[in-house]
Amino acid sequence: MTKSELIVKLANRLPAFKEEDVSFSVALVLEAIRSTLEKGRRAEIRGFGSFALNYRPPRNGRNPKSGEQVSVPAKYVPHFKPGKELKDRVNSVTPAASQDF
Repeated sequence: MTKSELIVKLANRLPAFKEEDVSFSVALVLEAIRSTLEKGRRAEIRGFGSFALNYRPPRNGRNPKSGEQVSVPAKYVPHFKPGKELKDRVNSVTPAASQDF
């Protein structure tokens, strides 16, 4: 599901809100998660999961095309860990039935 598909589905389920309002709300939630991660903190949505940063130390890698050794700098990468409720719901559904929202 893409962000725009999420906005359309939410707008259909919440007829009291305009699609622009739903879009603004989704953007606010995503921006809150982004800004929390930028500060190096963890963002958690109970029942859904948590977003955190994982540190990857510097290492030596190889260019796959030339085989040349290259230095890969240290970096932080976003990581999502699903919550127990989300894991349970995903594991109890067959892939064909997961099309409903």
